[in-house]
Amino acid sequence: MNLKKITTIAALSASMISILAFSIACKKDPDLTGLPEEEEPVTVVSIESDIITPVEEEPEEEDTYEETKEGFVRSELTNEWIDEKLEKQRPVAIMVDNELTALDHYGVNQADVVYELMNSTANGRITRLMCLVKDYEKIEQFGSIRSTRTTNVMLSGEWNAILVHDGGPFYIDNYIGMPYCNNLSGGFARYSNGKPSEFTEYVTYESYTNPNTGKSFSGLGERIEKAGYSVEYNKYYEGKHWEFAPKGDNKIEDNKDGKKVVDVDLPFPHNKTQLKYNADKKVYEYYEYDKAHIDALDGEITSFTNVILECISFTQLDQNGYLTYNVTDSTSHEGYYLSRGIAVPITWSKATPEGITHYYYKSSGEEIKLNTGKTYIAFVPADSWDKVELK
Repeated sequence: MNLKKITTIAALSASMISILAFSIACKKDPDLTGLPEEEEPVTVVSIESDIITPVEEEPEEEDTYEETKEGFVRSELTNEWIDEKLEKQRPVAIMVDNELTALDHYGVNQADVVYELMNSTANGRITRLMCLVKDYEKIEQFGSIRSTRTTNVMLSGEWNAILVHDGGPFYIDNYIGMPYCNNLSGGFARYSNGKPSEFTEYVTYESYTNPNTGKSFSGLGERIEKAGYSVEYNKYYEGKHWEFAPKGDNKIEDNKDGKKVVDVDLPFPHNKTQLKYNADKKVYEYYEYDKAHIDALDGEITSFTNVILECISFTQLDQNGYLTYNVTDSTSHEGYYLSRGIAVPITWSKATPEGITHYYYKSSGEEIKLNTGKTYIAFVPADSWDKVELK
């Protein structure tokens, strides 16, 4: 090494020592008074041999979409990864009481798809939930559960799901008797939660023994086996219910018919259902009874990547408020699809009681493709559709 290079390195080393000493002094005295006003920021350099190279920051890693994952498949309900052993397993459709006394709910956050429907024209048009769960072996406590209605039988049929409920009005009898319907009614675990008996029944996968009463109850797994139902999709399965966007992102923000919607108020007077967009998590969070819906099992707010609002007429069956939705009538069905804080007008159709409901962008007629994640579907009565608020 020549003398000139040695002199340069020595000078640089002396400069670095001076900078280090000054930095230590600054840490001791954050006032930093006495610095020249035009002082340039110090660039940290590394010295290798006789070459000086600026230190560069590591680039941030971009999110990647995995096309395959060993031992897993993508769920046909959410497009999320699930164990490959679940690929052909039918979901269950669990009827959940949505009265205020039934809260807090248990297990609802395990659902892949949640329907909310007006359960009766009485009592402020109270709603009930129907929760579709693909990986139901993980269910510890789900509910509380309640009776079903005719419309729920048809909806569970389009998913080839096993309907789980506790009874229902006699209007359901002909629907339950349809060959496409498999159902389990009543007899599930009773918990001592201090509430009236109609709010104490919950679904468990394993058998459950109430520690207070000593009574034992069969779990979902045993009930399905005893009923002789296939755990895998059977001949009534019409295939995947919907499609998901390539790489799980449908670029809804680029849709020319879309508008920004961060708050949704639904015309369910009793429950006061709302959906509020969380931009950080890119989900719509579920609210009812003027508060966030928190699942008592995991302590998390219930949220959805996709939201579908269906305008639909209904037929009232008697003076008690029982009804059935006209899911297969020939009139034009309006709706909205929401995701990523954007709402787009859609139409929808369902050809047969057990047939799949299809959703289309209103302007193009193209069938929608969902973003990866959970979906919420609300049946909004046609006579109150104009009261839906998208803000």
